[in-house]
Amino acid sequence: MENGLWAYRFAVMIDGKQVARRKSTDEHGNKLHTKKEAIKAREAAIEQAHLERNRKKKLRRRTVKEVYSEYCKNGRSDRAYQTIRKQDSLWDNHLCARFGNRYVDDISVAEIYDYLSELYHTEGLAYTYVESFLKMFYLIFGQAYSRNYLDVDTYNKLCVNKDTKIHMPKRKINDDDDIISFSKEELAVLDKYFKGTNAETAYMLGRYCGLRINECYGLKWSNVDLEAGTITIDRQMQYQDGLIKLVPVKTRSGRRTIYMNDKLKVYFQDLARRRAEDAVKFAAVREQKQRFIDDLDGSKISSTELVNCLPNGQIQTVNSMKYPTREIKRMGINFKYHYLRHTYGTMMAELNTPQHLLCAQMGHAYIHVTQKYYLAVTKSGVDLVKSNINRL
Repeated sequence: MENGLWAYRFAVMIDGKQVARRKSTDEHGNKLHTKKEAIKAREAAIEQAHLERNRKKKLRRRTVKEVYSEYCKNGRSDRAYQTIRKQDSLWDNHLCARFGNRYVDDISVAEIYDYLSELYHTEGLAYTYVESFLKMFYLIFGQAYSRNYLDVDTYNKLCVNKDTKIHMPKRKINDDDDIISFSKEELAVLDKYFKGTNAETAYMLGRYCGLRINECYGLKWSNVDLEAGTITIDRQMQYQDGLIKLVPVKTRSGRRTIYMNDKLKVYFQDLARRRAEDAVKFAAVREQKQRFIDDLDGSKISSTELVNCLPNGQIQTVNSMKYPTREIKRMGINFKYHYLRHTYGTMMAELNTPQHLLCAQMGHAYIHVTQKYYLAVTKSGVDLVKSNINRL
């Protein structure tokens, strides 16, 4: 072409019908810089034309509700319990009424973008929550394409082509940062509040290990190695159909070995000593108070095998953190257990922990999640900047 780039064209007969194409980009939308690239793109386009013609013969129209129902029946047997609950919640409470009776091949990119913008800008839903809707649309269109309810061009326009595919609305300038960590002054208040309480162990695990709350309350003593000073995370506690169970962590990267600092190691050594004493002191009471729950393999284990267990054998669950949360908020600190995880990650980043090591310690599936902790602005970070400025 005049601009130095290349293009291709072709016309082929498929089932008695002529298919003609002329393009200056490949199947991914990239410009063609050489004759070789143009020839390769042309061959791929001819092959794709044959595939499209064959697919159009078999294409069947389905509503969004039919696609989702088929997915629920046949396509998500490998999904985690909480993932299924979240998907059903989004579908039942939002998507079904709005899109359920629409044909899946009759929904445009602009329509979905307008809907996501409405959720985020008009209804004021959190950005990360709206991202869940985006994932649901990708899921539904992907299922429709794999089951021959969408042609390849429509699917590419909706989910593949970077210039046209559905995407999130632009984030608000004043939107809250994802990373919320406690200052040193707030940590001093929290240390004092939790000292000697039933929630102290859970607090220490969040403060010095950055555990998620379900991982914290699902931790068994058999996963704590006091000699090596390590904690193995391979399960979490969940409520399923009203029952407390220990289930696998959500992702493969969530399975990890965490290293305890000296303070936490001493605390656990003392906790193990007290646990042995309690087993004798409260033996009779434990027979009545202990609770048996399902472990990973389906076997029953006693609540006394969990790290977060009261001396009398009574189980502690994620709900055990609700009372401390309310009390601390009355003290003027916006407390959520997950903010302890944020604080751990931020402090480790400020100490120049290599990103790949922190990623492994926190059990992140993607390194870009870990990178947020290195970009978070904290009071101590601001103090460091000021100090460096004064040294100029």
